[in-house]
Amino acid sequence: MNTSHHSRTRRGRVVAGAALATAGVLVALSVPSVASAADGDTTIDIVDINDFHGRIESEGTTADKAAGAARLATVVQSWREANPNTIFTSAGDNVGASTFTSLIQQDTPTIEALNAMRLDVSAIGNHELDKGQDDFTDRIEAAADWQYVSANIVEEGTTTPAFTPYQIVEKGGVEVGFIGATTEDLIPGLVSPGGVEGLEMAPVVSQVNKYADELTDGDPDNGEADVLVLLVHEGAASSNIADATGSSTFAKIAAGVDERVSAIVSAHTHFSYDHEIAGPTGELRPVIQTGSYGVNYGHLQLTVDADKQLTDISAEVTPVNTDPRTATDTSSVTEVAGIVADAKAVAEVEGAKPLGKVTGDLRRAVQSDRTSENRGGESVLGNNIAEVQRAATARNGSQVAFMNPGGLRTDILYRSSGANDPDGTVTYKEAALVQPFANTLVTEDMTGQQIKDALEQQWQPDGSDRPFLKLGVSDGFAYTYDPAKGRGERITTMTLDGEPIALTDTLKVTVNSFLSTGGDKFSAFTTGKNIADSGQVDLQAQVDYFAANPVVTPPKDQRAVGVTVSPTPDGGFRPGDDVTVRLSSLVFSSEDPSAAGSVSIGAGDEELASAPIDPTIVDKTDEQGTATLTFTVPGATASDDGVARAAASTRAVAAAETAEQPLVVTLPGGQTITLAVTIPVETAAEPEPEPGTDPTDPADPTDPGTLPGVEDGGDVDSGAGTGVPIDTDGDGDVDAIVPTDELAFTGAELTGPAIAAGLLLLAGVAGLVVARRGRAQRAAAGTAD
Repeated sequence: MNTSHHSRTRRGRVVAGAALATAGVLVALSVPSVASAADGDTTIDIVDINDFHGRIESEGTTADKAAGAARLATVVQSWREANPNTIFTSAGDNVGASTFTSLIQQDTPTIEALNAMRLDVSAIGNHELDKGQDDFTDRIEAAADWQYVSANIVEEGTTTPAFTPYQIVEKGGVEVGFIGATTEDLIPGLVSPGGVEGLEMAPVVSQVNKYADELTDGDPDNGEADVLVLLVHEGAASSNIADATGSSTFAKIAAGVDERVSAIVSAHTHFSYDHEIAGPTGELRPVIQTGSYGVNYGHLQLTVDADKQLTDISAEVTPVNTDPRTATDTSSVTEVAGIVADAKAVAEVEGAKPLGKVTGDLRRAVQSDRTSENRGGESVLGNNIAEVQRAATARNGSQVAFMNPGGLRTDILYRSSGANDPDGTVTYKEAALVQPFANTLVTEDMTGQQIKDALEQQWQPDGSDRPFLKLGVSDGFAYTYDPAKGRGERITTMTLDGEPIALTDTLKVTVNSFLSTGGDKFSAFTTGKNIADSGQVDLQAQVDYFAANPVVTPPKDQRAVGVTVSPTPDGGFRPGDDVTVRLSSLVFSSEDPSAAGSVSIGAGDEELASAPIDPTIVDKTDEQGTATLTFTVPGATASDDGVARAAASTRAVAAAETAEQPLVVTLPGGQTITLAVTIPVETAAEPEPEPGTDPTDPADPTDPGTLPGVEDGGDVDSGAGTGVPIDTDGDGDVDAIVPTDELAFTGAELTGPAIAAGLLLLAGVAGLVVARRGRAQRAAAGTAD
C-alpha cells in the first residue's frame, strides 16, 4: 500500500475507535465454522476490542469484569490456532485514562502487552492524543508494533489526513482493508487544542467513503482491498438500536458509510451492542461495539470465495472471562503475564506511598442509579480538586480555580483498599487514578464577564451526548443560576468570599491545560489575558496539597444553587404579594438521600417558609435536591394602609416605613445563600413624642439630631415626604435618609452589607435586578397601587 501522500509519517498506525463498555452481552449472530466453508472459500476471523484504557490487570472472573491482558491474550491466541487467518484489531483508546498499574509507567506496559498479542491495526482514539500529536507520534506510535489509522483527522484547511488513513492486512490471499476514523468531537472538545494545533476534523462519512473508493477503484498504486471494514472511534449513546439509527451523529455514520464497507466496528461510548443496520442501499451489515476495558471482545467472521467476493459475514460480542477457548501455544500468554507482573511490582512500590488522610469520601456525582458517574452534577471531588489547583498556584496570584468533570476518573474513598492502607489514608496510587492525564496548571486573568461566559458553557451545545458538564470550583467561589432561562442568560450571581463579583472585575483564574485551550467546548477559558503555564502537573499539585494539609475534610458546601423566582410585580414585591421560589442543586447526588433534610427562606430575622428537600437525581444534570418555597410578603397590604399613609405626617411615615431585605436561603448544616431578590421588611417604629415637649431638646425623643448616615442633621421635618429613613443592614437602626425624589432604585444599587454579604446582582445582566420603588414615596404622594 502506498500511503506516503496521506501521512506525515510513513510509519502511520491505525487505531480503532474506543467505546464505553456495559455489562450486558448481546446475542451473537450465527458464526460459520472454518470447516464448513466451501471448497475454495477463505474464512477470515477478526477479533476486536475497543476502549481498553490500559486495563492490563484482571479485575475479576465474572462476565462483567475486566479480564486483563493475559486472559485476553489466551482468547486471541486460541482464535489464531483455530484459524491462522485471524486478525486482531482495536477501535481506539488503547491507552489513556488507565489504571495505576499502567499509568505509573505512562502506559508502556499496555503497549508492550498489545505488542505481545500482535495487535494488527487500531483506530486513533481521543485518548491517544491526550498529550498532543507529538506525544502520540514520538511515544505511543513509536512504541507500538501495530498500525494506527484515521482518515478524518486532517491537516488544517484541507481534507488530507494527518495520519495514515487505512491499513491493508493480507490473510490467506485475501486483502482486508481497515479504514480508520475518529469522533468529530475530538477537535475542539476532547483533547487540549494546544496539543493538536494545525489539525482539524473532517466528516467521518465523506472521508471514509473517499478511501472506500480509493481501495476499490482498481488502481494498484492506491492499494486494493477485497473486503473493507471501518474501525471508528465513535459510537451509539446506548445499547439500544434506536440510538444507532435515526438522526444521531453515530446513526448518520452507520447509515451513510459506503456499502462497500462490509462491517463497522465502533467505540468511544463504552456501550456493548451487536446490531445489523442498513447502509445507503438498504443492505444490512454488522455494527458492533464491545463496551470497554476488555470486558468483552468482538468477533467478525468473513467468508470470501475464490473470486475474492465476500459471500458471508457474521458478528458476535462475547465476554472475555466466560469464553471457553484455551490456547495450546501459551508463549504469548506467558509473555503478556510477565509484562503485567512486572508492571504490578513497580506499581506496588510507587503506589503504596501514603500522601495524606481524608475524614470522609471525596466522590464524583452519580446518576439516578447512584452508581454511574454523572459529569453533569456538582461533586465533592470536583470542588476539592479545584481548590487543590488554586492552592498550587496561589503564589501565582490565583483566586479561583475550575476543574472539568471528565478529568476525574475515579473517587477517593475513606475506606481501606487493602491491608497496608488504613481507613482514611490516601496513597499515591489512589490520588493518581483520579487525574491520570498529567495536565499542567495554567493561570490567566479573566473578567467577571469571561467567568460568567465559562459558567454558561456548562450547558453544552444542543445535541451533545452530555448536555451539561459541571465545573468543580474552588473554596470561596459561589454562584446562582436560573435553570428556567435560556442559553447565555442562566448565571444570575457570583461571589468570591462573600463579596460580589462585577462583570468588569478581573480575577486570576487557574484551570488545567486541557481547559485552558478550550477543552470540553469551554472556549471562554481561551479568552483570558496573561495566560501562563505554571509547569506544575495536576498530580504533583495533589501531592503537594496533602503535604501542606495532611488531613483533608471533604467540602460539603453547595457552590452552585438553582433559583427561579415568581415574576416580580411592577414596583417590586409588596406586603400581601405571593412569592414562589423554586430551588435546585441543594444536595450532592453522592450523599445519602435520606439525609437531605429541609431548606428554609427568610428575610431579616423572619423565617418566611420551609420545605423538605427532594433528593431525586435528574440524570446528566445538576438539578438534584429540589424544593419549592411559597410565602406571602408580611405586613399590611396597600388596600389596608394606602389612604392612611397618604395622609400621615413625615414622622408617621418614618415609623411605618420598611427596609428592603434580600431573601436568604438556609440549607441543612447552616449554609446560607443570599438571593438577588428583596422584599420589604418592617423596621422598629420611632416612639411618639410627649405633647408639649421641645423637639430641639437633646433629651427630647422627637429631636432627629444627626441620624446615622446623614450629614448636617439630615432634616426630615422640613416638609411632608422630604426624606425617608432607610435601614440598609437590617439591624433596626437608620443608616441613611433618602430624599423622596431619589427613592426609585434597583437591587444593583444596594451595595451595603445586606447584599455584599451574599450574591451580587450581575451588572448588565437583564432580568436579574428586582426593581423596588419606595412605598413611602407613593404614600407621600397620596397614590396607591
